[in-house]
Amino acid sequence: MKEIAVALGGGGAKGNAHIGVLRRLEQEGYHIAAVAGTSFGGLVGAIYAAGYSPDEIETLFAAVDQSKLYHLGLHSQPSLFGIGKVHRWLDEVLGEKTFEDARIPCALTAADLHRNAEVSIQTGTLKNAILATIAIPGIFPPIELDGHYLVDGGVLNPVPVSLARELAPGLPVVAVALSSSLSPATLYHLPESFSSAIPELITRRLSRMNIAQAMNIFLQSVDMSYRSITELRLKSEPPDILIRPAVGEIGMLDQVVVADIVRLGEEATEIILPELARITRRPWDFVQELFGRNRS
Repeated sequence: MKEIAVALGGGGAKGNAHIGVLRRLEQEGYHIAAVAGTSFGGLVGAIYAAGYSPDEIETLFAAVDQSKLYHLGLHSQPSLFGIGKVHRWLDEVLGEKTFEDARIPCALTAADLHRNAEVSIQTGTLKNAILATIAIPGIFPPIELDGHYLVDGGVLNPVPVSLARELAPGLPVVAVALSSSLSPATLYHLPESFSSAIPELITRRLSRMNIAQAMNIFLQSVDMSYRSITELRLKSEPPDILIRPAVGEIGMLDQVVVADIVRLGEEATEIILPELARITRRPWDFVQELFGRNRS
Protein backbone atom coordinates (compact mmCIF):
# COMPACT_ATOMS: atom_id res chain seq x y z
CA MET A 1 0.00 0.00 0.00
CA LYS A 2 1.41 3.39 -1.00
CA GLU A 3 1.75 5.97 1.77
CA ILE A 4 1.00 9.68 1.56
CA ALA A 5 0.48 12.60 3.92
CA VAL A 6 -2.42 15.02 3.57
CA ALA A 7 -2.85 18.71 4.37
CA LEU A 8 -6.51 19.65 4.76
CA GLY A 9 -7.31 23.34 4.32
CA GLY A 10 -9.81 25.59 6.05
CA GLY A 11 -13.04 26.94 4.63
CA GLY A 12 -15.96 26.28 6.95
CA ALA A 13 -18.81 24.31 5.41
CA LYS A 14 -16.74 23.79 2.26
CA GLY A 15 -14.60 21.43 4.32
CA ASN A 16 -17.10 18.61 4.01
CA ALA A 17 -15.32 18.03 0.70
CA HIS A 18 -12.37 16.66 2.68
CA ILE A 19 -14.45 13.59 3.52
CA GLY A 20 -14.80 12.79 -0.18
CA VAL A 21 -11.08 13.31 -0.75
CA LEU A 22 -10.13 10.91 2.05
CA ARG A 23 -12.65 8.33 0.90
CA ARG A 24 -11.48 8.38 -2.72
CA LEU A 25 -7.81 8.15 -1.73
CA GLU A 26 -8.54 5.13 0.45
CA GLN A 27 -10.53 3.50 -2.34
CA GLU A 28 -7.50 3.82 -4.61
CA GLY A 29 -5.38 1.96 -2.09
CA TYR A 30 -3.45 4.84 -0.55
CA HIS A 31 -2.56 4.72 3.12
CA ILE A 32 -2.82 8.15 4.71
CA ALA A 33 0.16 8.05 7.04
CA ALA A 34 -0.23 11.53 8.54
CA VAL A 35 -2.71 14.39 8.48
CA ALA A 36 -2.28 18.11 9.11
CA GLY A 37 -5.35 20.32 9.20
CA THR A 38 -6.52 23.88 9.57
CA SER A 39 -9.96 25.05 10.69
CA PHE A 40 -12.61 22.70 9.23
CA GLY A 41 -9.78 20.68 7.73
CA GLY A 42 -8.46 20.26 11.26
CA LEU A 43 -11.88 19.09 12.41
CA VAL A 44 -12.09 16.43 9.70
CA GLY A 45 -8.42 15.48 10.05
CA ALA A 46 -8.53 15.04 13.81
CA ILE A 47 -11.67 12.90 13.72
CA TYR A 48 -10.13 10.79 10.95
CA ALA A 49 -6.89 10.38 12.93
CA ALA A 50 -8.96 9.35 15.96
CA GLY A 51 -10.08 6.27 14.06
CA TYR A 52 -13.27 7.23 12.22
CA SER A 53 -13.57 6.19 8.57
CA PRO A 54 -14.67 8.69 5.89
CA ASP A 55 -18.07 6.98 5.77
CA GLU A 56 -18.45 7.31 9.54
CA ILE A 57 -17.42 10.97 9.46
CA GLU A 58 -20.00 11.71 6.78
CA THR A 59 -22.67 10.02 8.90
CA LEU A 60 -21.63 12.06 11.96
CA PHE A 61 -21.74 15.36 10.08
CA ALA A 62 -25.00 14.60 8.28
CA ALA A 63 -26.69 13.92 11.63
CA VAL A 64 -25.86 17.40 12.97
CA ASP A 65 -28.78 19.84 13.01
CA GLN A 66 -26.96 22.79 11.46
CA SER A 67 -29.86 25.14 12.21
CA LYS A 68 -29.27 24.66 15.95
CA LEU A 69 -25.49 24.54 15.97
CA TYR A 70 -24.86 28.17 16.90
CA HIS A 71 -26.08 30.21 19.82
CA LEU A 72 -25.60 33.84 20.77
CA GLY A 73 -22.58 34.31 22.99
CA LEU A 74 -24.19 36.26 25.85
CA HIS A 75 -21.07 36.04 27.99
CA SER A 76 -17.87 37.90 28.67
CA GLN A 77 -15.99 36.19 25.86
CA PRO A 78 -15.04 38.38 22.87
CA SER A 79 -17.19 36.68 20.24
CA LEU A 80 -20.62 36.95 18.71
CA PHE A 81 -21.44 33.27 19.13
CA GLY A 82 -20.59 30.64 21.70
CA ILE A 83 -19.36 27.12 20.98
CA GLY A 84 -21.02 25.24 23.81
CA LYS A 85 -23.01 23.00 21.46
CA VAL A 86 -19.96 22.27 19.33
CA HIS A 87 -18.01 21.44 22.50
CA ARG A 88 -20.70 19.00 23.67
CA TRP A 89 -20.81 17.37 20.24
CA LEU A 90 -17.04 16.89 20.28
CA ASP A 91 -17.35 15.37 23.75
CA GLU A 92 -19.69 12.76 22.30
CA VAL A 93 -17.53 12.07 19.25
CA LEU A 94 -14.01 12.19 20.73
CA GLY A 95 -14.35 12.25 24.49
CA GLU A 96 -10.93 12.76 26.06
CA LYS A 97 -8.92 11.24 23.21
CA THR A 98 -5.51 12.84 22.84
CA PHE A 99 -3.04 13.18 20.00
CA GLU A 100 -1.16 10.30 21.56
CA ASP A 101 -4.27 8.14 21.12
CA ALA A 102 -4.54 8.91 17.40
CA ARG A 103 -3.91 6.04 14.99
CA ILE A 104 -1.68 8.21 12.77
CA PRO A 105 0.41 11.36 13.36
CA CYS A 106 -1.85 14.40 13.38
CA ALA A 107 -1.35 18.13 13.89
CA LEU A 108 -3.67 21.14 13.78
CA THR A 109 -2.73 24.77 13.25
CA ALA A 110 -3.91 27.82 15.15
CA ALA A 111 -2.90 31.46 15.46
CA ASP A 112 -1.55 32.70 18.81
CA LEU A 113 -3.00 36.15 19.53
CA HIS A 114 -0.35 37.04 22.10
CA ARG A 115 2.69 36.01 20.09
CA ASN A 116 1.27 36.93 16.67
CA ALA A 117 2.48 33.57 15.42
CA GLU A 118 1.30 30.31 13.93
CA VAL A 119 1.30 27.36 16.30
CA SER A 120 1.16 23.65 15.66
CA ILE A 121 -0.96 21.71 18.14
CA GLN A 122 0.22 18.12 18.56
CA THR A 123 -0.40 17.42 22.24
CA GLY A 124 -3.39 17.44 24.56
CA THR A 125 -6.96 16.50 23.73
CA LEU A 126 -8.10 16.45 20.14
CA LYS A 127 -11.32 18.29 20.98
CA ASN A 128 -9.51 21.29 22.49
CA ALA A 129 -7.22 21.51 19.47
CA ILE A 130 -10.26 21.44 17.18
CA LEU A 131 -11.98 24.21 19.14
CA ALA A 132 -8.86 26.34 18.69
CA THR A 133 -8.38 25.74 14.99
CA ILE A 134 -12.05 26.51 14.14
CA ALA A 135 -12.29 29.68 16.28
CA ILE A 136 -12.98 32.27 13.57
CA PRO A 137 -11.95 35.60 15.14
CA GLY A 138 -14.92 37.62 16.31
CA ILE A 139 -17.39 34.87 15.45
CA PHE A 140 -16.28 32.22 17.94
CA PRO A 141 -14.27 32.80 21.13
CA PRO A 142 -10.50 32.27 21.31
CA ILE A 143 -9.47 29.08 23.07
CA GLU A 144 -6.95 29.18 25.90
CA LEU A 145 -4.39 26.38 25.76
CA ASP A 146 -1.37 26.38 28.06
CA GLY A 147 -1.74 30.10 28.69
CA HIS A 148 -2.00 31.02 25.00
CA TYR A 149 -5.14 32.43 23.36
CA LEU A 150 -5.63 30.72 20.03
CA VAL A 151 -7.88 31.39 17.04
CA ASP A 152 -8.57 29.85 13.63
CA GLY A 153 -5.37 28.57 12.03
CA GLY A 154 -6.52 29.86 8.65
CA VAL A 155 -5.58 33.37 9.76
CA LEU A 156 -1.93 32.51 9.05
CA ASN A 157 -1.84 29.15 7.26
CA PRO A 158 -5.03 27.99 5.54
CA VAL A 159 -3.41 24.86 4.02
CA PRO A 160 -0.63 23.45 6.28
CA VAL A 161 1.60 21.78 3.69
CA SER A 162 4.87 22.27 5.58
CA LEU A 163 3.33 20.79 8.71
CA ALA A 164 2.29 17.67 6.79
CA ARG A 165 5.87 17.30 5.57
CA GLU A 166 7.16 17.55 9.14
CA LEU A 167 4.79 14.80 10.25
CA ALA A 168 5.80 12.42 7.44
CA PRO A 169 9.28 13.25 6.09
CA GLY A 170 9.90 11.86 2.64
CA LEU A 171 6.29 11.08 1.81
CA PRO A 172 4.35 12.86 -0.96
CA VAL A 173 1.99 15.52 0.40
CA VAL A 174 -1.52 15.82 -1.03
CA ALA A 175 -3.02 19.20 -0.15
CA VAL A 176 -6.67 20.20 -0.36
CA ALA A 177 -7.39 23.91 -0.87
CA LEU A 178 -11.00 24.99 -0.53
CA SER A 179 -10.59 28.23 -2.45
CA SER A 180 -9.87 28.89 -6.09
CA SER A 181 -7.58 31.66 -7.24
CA LEU A 182 -9.73 32.04 -10.36
CA SER A 183 -13.23 32.26 -8.93
CA PRO A 184 -14.85 35.44 -7.58
CA ALA A 185 -15.21 35.92 -3.86
CA THR A 186 -18.13 34.16 -2.23
CA LEU A 187 -21.15 36.36 -1.55
CA TYR A 188 -22.35 35.66 1.97
CA HIS A 189 -25.84 35.53 3.36
CA LEU A 190 -26.06 35.05 7.10
CA PRO A 191 -27.54 31.60 7.84
CA GLU A 192 -30.95 31.48 9.49
CA SER A 193 -29.39 29.66 12.44
CA PHE A 194 -27.40 32.78 13.21
CA SER A 195 -30.30 35.17 12.87
CA SER A 196 -32.63 32.99 14.92
CA ALA A 197 -30.03 32.73 17.68
CA ILE A 198 -30.28 36.45 18.37
CA PRO A 199 -33.06 37.21 20.88
CA GLU A 200 -35.90 39.37 19.53
CA LEU A 201 -35.28 42.11 22.11
CA ILE A 202 -31.69 42.54 20.94
CA THR A 203 -32.72 42.34 17.31
CA ARG A 204 -35.24 45.18 17.76
CA ARG A 205 -32.78 47.40 19.58
CA LEU A 206 -30.03 46.86 17.03
CA SER A 207 -32.16 46.69 13.91
CA ARG A 208 -30.90 50.02 12.61
CA MET A 209 -27.34 48.70 12.67
CA ASN A 210 -28.21 45.98 10.12
CA ILE A 211 -26.16 43.31 11.88
CA ALA A 212 -26.82 40.70 9.21
CA GLN A 213 -25.34 42.85 6.47
CA ALA A 214 -22.36 43.75 8.65
CA MET A 215 -21.74 40.07 9.33
CA ASN A 216 -22.01 39.21 5.65
CA ILE A 217 -19.42 41.85 4.77
CA PHE A 218 -17.14 40.66 7.55
CA LEU A 219 -17.31 37.02 6.47
CA GLN A 220 -16.73 37.93 2.83
CA SER A 221 -13.67 39.94 3.88
CA VAL A 222 -12.36 37.01 5.93
CA ASP A 223 -12.87 34.72 2.95
CA MET A 224 -10.93 37.06 0.64
CA SER A 225 -8.10 37.26 3.14
CA TYR A 226 -7.93 33.48 3.49
CA ARG A 227 -7.89 33.09 -0.29
CA SER A 228 -4.98 35.50 -0.70
CA ILE A 229 -2.98 33.88 2.10
CA THR A 230 -3.70 30.45 0.65
CA GLU A 231 -2.20 31.37 -2.72
CA LEU A 232 0.89 32.93 -1.12
CA ARG A 233 1.52 29.91 1.10
CA LEU A 234 0.98 27.42 -1.74
CA LYS A 235 3.56 29.26 -3.85
CA SER A 236 6.15 29.26 -1.07
CA GLU A 237 5.34 25.74 0.18
CA PRO A 238 3.96 23.80 -2.80
CA PRO A 239 2.52 20.33 -2.19
CA ASP A 240 3.27 17.38 -4.43
CA ILE A 241 -0.39 17.20 -5.41
CA LEU A 242 -3.00 19.95 -5.05
CA ILE A 243 -6.72 19.19 -4.99
CA ARG A 244 -9.22 22.04 -5.43
CA PRO A 245 -12.83 20.91 -4.99
CA ALA A 246 -15.40 23.08 -6.78
CA VAL A 247 -16.77 24.63 -3.58
CA GLY A 248 -16.32 28.31 -4.43
CA GLU A 249 -20.05 29.04 -4.26
CA ILE A 250 -20.39 27.76 -0.70
CA GLY A 251 -20.21 30.21 2.19
CA MET A 252 -18.06 29.56 5.22
CA LEU A 253 -21.05 29.18 7.54
CA ASP A 254 -23.67 27.97 5.06
CA GLN A 255 -26.07 25.20 5.94
CA VAL A 256 -25.36 22.49 3.40
CA VAL A 257 -26.32 18.99 2.34
CA VAL A 258 -23.22 17.15 3.50
CA ALA A 259 -23.42 14.42 0.85
CA ASP A 260 -23.41 17.01 -1.95
CA ILE A 261 -20.18 18.61 -0.71
CA VAL A 262 -18.58 15.22 -0.08
CA ARG A 263 -19.25 14.32 -3.71
CA LEU A 264 -17.42 17.46 -4.87
CA GLY A 265 -14.38 16.26 -2.95
CA GLU A 266 -14.57 12.87 -4.62
CA GLU A 267 -14.86 14.42 -8.07
CA ALA A 268 -11.87 16.70 -7.52
CA THR A 269 -9.78 13.77 -6.29
CA GLU A 270 -10.64 11.72 -9.36
CA ILE A 271 -8.92 14.34 -11.53
CA ILE A 272 -5.54 14.08 -9.80
CA LEU A 273 -5.37 10.28 -9.47
CA PRO A 274 -3.23 9.71 -12.60
CA GLU A 275 -0.63 12.25 -11.45
CA LEU A 276 -0.67 10.86 -7.91
CA ALA A 277 -0.11 7.36 -9.28
CA ARG A 278 2.87 8.66 -11.26
CA ILE A 279 4.63 10.35 -8.34
CA THR A 280 3.99 7.46 -5.95
CA ARG A 281 5.18 4.84 -8.41
CA ARG A 282 7.85 2.67 -6.76
CA PRO A 283 10.79 1.09 -8.63
CA TRP A 284 9.53 -2.44 -8.03
CA ASP A 285 6.07 -1.58 -9.41
CA PHE A 286 7.56 -1.62 -12.93
CA VAL A 287 9.12 -5.05 -12.34
CA GLN A 288 5.82 -6.44 -11.04
CA GLU A 289 3.96 -5.05 -14.06
CA LEU A 290 6.58 -6.47 -16.43
CA PHE A 291 6.34 -9.95 -14.92
CA GLY A 292 2.57 -9.70 -15.03
CA ARG A 293 2.64 -8.93 -18.76
CA ASN A 294 5.08 -11.77 -19.45
CA ARG A 295 2.84 -14.29 -17.66
CA SER A 296 -0.11 -13.23 -19.76
